[in-house]
Amino acid sequence: MNALSRLFAYARDYRRDALLASVYSVANKFFDILPEVLIGVAVDVVVNKQASFLARFGIKDTFDQLVWLGVLTVLIWGGESLFQFLYEVKWRNLAQSLQHRLRLDAYRHVQQLPLGYFENKSTGNLMSILNDDINQMERFLNGGANSILQVTSSSVLVSIVFFVLAPQLAWLALAPVPVILFGTFWFQQKLAPRYAAVRESAGVINGRLNNNLLGLATIKAFTAEEFEAEHIREASERYRTTNARAIRLAAAITPVIRMAILAGFVTTLVYGGWLTTHGELGVGSYSVLVYLTQRLLWPFTGLAEIADLYQRSMASIDRVLNVLNVPIAIAYEGERLVEAPRGALAFERVNFGYGGTPTLHDIDLAVPAGQTVAFVGSTGSGKSTLIKLLLRFYHADSGVIRLDGRDITTLHLSDLRRAIGYVSQDVFLTDGSVADNIAYGQPNAPRAAVEAAARAAEAHEFITRLPQGYDTPIGERGQKLSGGQRQRLALARAILKDPAILVLDEATSAVDNETEAAIQRSLAHVSAGRTTLVIAHRLSTIRHAHTIHVLEQGRVVESGTHESLLTAGGVYAGLWRLQTGELDAAELTAM
Repeated sequence: MNALSRLFAYARDYRRDALLASVYSVANKFFDILPEVLIGVAVDVVVNKQASFLARFGIKDTFDQLVWLGVLTVLIWGGESLFQFLYEVKWRNLAQSLQHRLRLDAYRHVQQLPLGYFENKSTGNLMSILNDDINQMERFLNGGANSILQVTSSSVLVSIVFFVLAPQLAWLALAPVPVILFGTFWFQQKLAPRYAAVRESAGVINGRLNNNLLGLATIKAFTAEEFEAEHIREASERYRTTNARAIRLAAAITPVIRMAILAGFVTTLVYGGWLTTHGELGVGSYSVLVYLTQRLLWPFTGLAEIADLYQRSMASIDRVLNVLNVPIAIAYEGERLVEAPRGALAFERVNFGYGGTPTLHDIDLAVPAGQTVAFVGSTGSGKSTLIKLLLRFYHADSGVIRLDGRDITTLHLSDLRRAIGYVSQDVFLTDGSVADNIAYGQPNAPRAAVEAAARAAEAHEFITRLPQGYDTPIGERGQKLSGGQRQRLALARAILKDPAILVLDEATSAVDNETEAAIQRSLAHVSAGRTTLVIAHRLSTIRHAHTIHVLEQGRVVESGTHESLLTAGGVYAGLWRLQTGELDAAELTAM
């Protein structure tokens, strides 16, 4: 199925609007052609007077005939103007409505795709699809669709006039039309892959720019401005070169069409004139045909621009609809949680790998409701992967994860995630106020509850010192706040949610000692009686956990309390001595 057919299938709810817009476009072109016919009638009136075409309708006086021509002209121009207004309003509103719906549908769909989809996808390229490509479709509906309809309808209407007035001339004058259409479609086929490459190149540039703008501080710190500018230059050069290939082909369309138009016009001018001088064609009819030949054929020069716009739009539409067609691997539907869960978790022989690379092996452990359980281990040992499986960002390759005895894959995904408060090391904050970010996901939360959550996270004090307190805008991704302040807002957000399970994924690894101490005090209060999962590199932060699980290469190698693991003298004890500086020289050398 080609891109246009896919778009029609997607936009079935807008078919009535598209039909009305098409009717208005065709009606406008009908009235647009009639003035040329009136010119021929006027010439006929002046030349033949009482024997003119209008005289057949009982209007014998020449002046009366001219008055009637004036009235008809006003009506025709009025009709043309009315339908132009109607089709422009209809097509533009249709473009805006479809653009709005397509962007929202695509974005909602992207949000529901598993994280694995994004591992090999450029964020900038996705932004290009959700923004630039959808805008290309809007531009096509704003003007291109109407142009195609009007060229087609004018061809049909003018052809009818030709065959009525001079059938012997019509075949010769209209002979270039099939050639023009064939050439246009041939060029379109050649343009399609070139514009697909152009859109891909545009996505690469967006990806580069997005990545660099987010990492501008690092670029400056390493004086890598010229290095990154060269990367942008290379990406932009690829875009320019790819576009140039398409431009060269698109630019060739108009000259080819112009030559075909010239052949048709000259045929009408010369052969039609010969027929008129020999009395086989009336002067008025000759005038009509000369004007209509230009009116018929000249708009075909616009086919170059239309074909260019069409192929750009179809390449973009394909990219957007391809995203919409990506299957949602993790379904949201499932059993609803009628009551708040207790928070008991069980991982039963869970195995998982990224792209075929094993990450977790036979994870078998239980987390009683209301207890604090910590996961420690070296980078890449699988700690964060466990949390991602619990949140169903990914599906386990085998095994089962249970919440209060129920397989989490059978639960409604929204209910599962509402039961979990997640605080990660990489805090996501919106470009809103402090209060907006604490109440994120719960926009109707009362201000008193927001402030109570901030107090529990020990964030209230610094918030009140901000220029507008809880109403202070914090900038994109919270850039106006320090790392510790952002972390406390994230914790307050999780506290306001009041989840059955609280997950802290290295939430204190990037904060100072004072902030860490404040967060620890908050957690001691918040985690009481609540199932809490903590992933930590700083072992001092999880000393009081009910159970600590040590992971190495995707396996649980040790489990116990802080004291029991130290007594065992295994991996955990070695990590503790390393962090507290108790390793002797021989142990450091061995490591």
